[in-house]
Amino acid sequence: MTFQGLLDSLLSDTLQTSVPLFLPELALCGTIVLMLLVRVFNWRIDAFYLALVGSAVGLWLALSDLPTISGDQAAAPVEIFSGMVIFDSITVFMRTVLLGFAVLFILLTRLTGLSDREDGPDFFSLVLGATLGMCLMASANHLMMVFLAVEMASVPSYVLAGIIKGRPRASEAALKYSIFGAGAAGVMLYGISLLAGVLNSAHLPTMARQLAALDLGALIAAGEGTETIMVLVLGGLMVMVGLAFKLSAVPFHFWCPDVFEGASAEVNAFLSVASKAAALALLVRVAVGLGYASDRDYTEPVAVAAAGQSAAIDDRETPVQFTALQVDAAEPAADEPPAEEQIASEDDDSLVAALGPVRTFMALLVAVIAAITCTFGNLAAYGQENIKRMLAYSTIAHAGYMMMPVAAALVVAESNPALARDAIGAMVFYITLYVFMNLGAFAIVAFYRNVLRTEQISDYAGLIRTMPLTVICFAVILVSLIGLPPMAGFVGKFYIFLALVRAGGPLMITLLVIAGINTAISLVYYLRVIKVMTIDPEPDTRTPASMSFLPATYVVLVTLPVLVLGVWFNDVAELAQQAVRHLFA
Repeated sequence: MTFQGLLDSLLSDTLQTSVPLFLPELALCGTIVLMLLVRVFNWRIDAFYLALVGSAVGLWLALSDLPTISGDQAAAPVEIFSGMVIFDSITVFMRTVLLGFAVLFILLTRLTGLSDREDGPDFFSLVLGATLGMCLMASANHLMMVFLAVEMASVPSYVLAGIIKGRPRASEAALKYSIFGAGAAGVMLYGISLLAGVLNSAHLPTMARQLAALDLGALIAAGEGTETIMVLVLGGLMVMVGLAFKLSAVPFHFWCPDVFEGASAEVNAFLSVASKAAALALLVRVAVGLGYASDRDYTEPVAVAAAGQSAAIDDRETPVQFTALQVDAAEPAADEPPAEEQIASEDDDSLVAALGPVRTFMALLVAVIAAITCTFGNLAAYGQENIKRMLAYSTIAHAGYMMMPVAAALVVAESNPALARDAIGAMVFYITLYVFMNLGAFAIVAFYRNVLRTEQISDYAGLIRTMPLTVICFAVILVSLIGLPPMAGFVGKFYIFLALVRAGGPLMITLLVIAGINTAISLVYYLRVIKVMTIDPEPDTRTPASMSFLPATYVVLVTLPVLVLGVWFNDVAELAQQAVRHLFA
């Protein structure tokens, strides 16, 4: 292919295929540019309305793609922007969740007064910039995009943690967050360089094929290739450092409690919900991308290969996508698949089998981190007196819960791909429920802060007497976070536990027992908050306090899905399963 032909191919791919599938993210980009122009030219426009409209437009564009993940309009995954990003059902679902959360978050910051008119353009530019990075995390298909997306989401978050002016704790939180983030990013980038150097590619599907070609199982059995295996293991561990940092998973959770205590409750909601959802989606991208390969899968795009990588270049001129194999031979018998599909199936099986050691390593790594994270988060939450620190450890524990289905999926990916899809679907379903649970919790904390001027749990004593509606909503959310029926959190945890049971094996049953014990442990510190608000006497020093109509309405609207999805959850659960239907295909 000539250089001019390469440019024509890139232009055609970008304009005809990539841009139309990237419209929600482009809506965020346009909104950010417009708000920066407002700041530069000092236009008298309230940035809140720009951010709200821009995120709402992005959400509408994302919702318009939802029919493509199920039913008759279901679309095949497509690699866009030369294979750096993939458009598939997970991308559609996760960016819808992220943009929906962005709309709710922008409304919350207006109600709490965090984003004033003067600093609004800066604040909302950071929020939408981080949201854009998180959308890219959910659709990354190349290790360079993995790193860029993580940094796009992280750098604005460092600033958001210290957005409150004149507050030393906020500045300390931002400094700690940025220092830990810089260290994790450096380690992750070095791990990416090791993996790309050994496999001669950073394109995830191509890397999976290269790993399969190495036949690690045979090398291990023969006692050969020790250096190569060590470099791959070290690179995988280093990449996991960056993912664990975004998930606030042990032992890379150090930043989380201090940052959550120093930052505002609204920013904590953003970090605990959107950042965690995107990080979990990215964990699935990396784990499945490196641990599962298929000859029916896409190959590395021409533009990437032409940049100097040693992947085979085919003669396709259209963007690569999942398509059915073309059969020119005579029609096979009704009970006999076409010869080409038989060959493809055999090739698929050999590729999947060859990646067995990779999946085993990743499953064990994810399972151990999930178990430790879940246990540490619940135990550390016991002694917390600050509600934000308690919820910080709660988010650490829930990160452990939500990582468990990924390990289960990797364990059964070869023997039962349908069960593997169900496991990832359980995680995606729980993420959807977690949006409302954690957003509602931190929203109530923010509103209480404005009314009571405190964030200590003991100062919530007797609130049931003055603010009964919000106390009831807070109790519903906390019970849902425990995982008790009939709240949505029970259904989410049930699906996760079911995925572990169906995966079977000593490792998954051990994870199930650990998750069950931790659920019982979490009863104590969640119910303690409810006990303080409802049973403890109201302090004599407290001045009369009440919540205005709009904040109370917001709390009720965010809490309602926690109740409703605990009973009528089938549609959302089915949509979550449809969102992962292309995995392990």
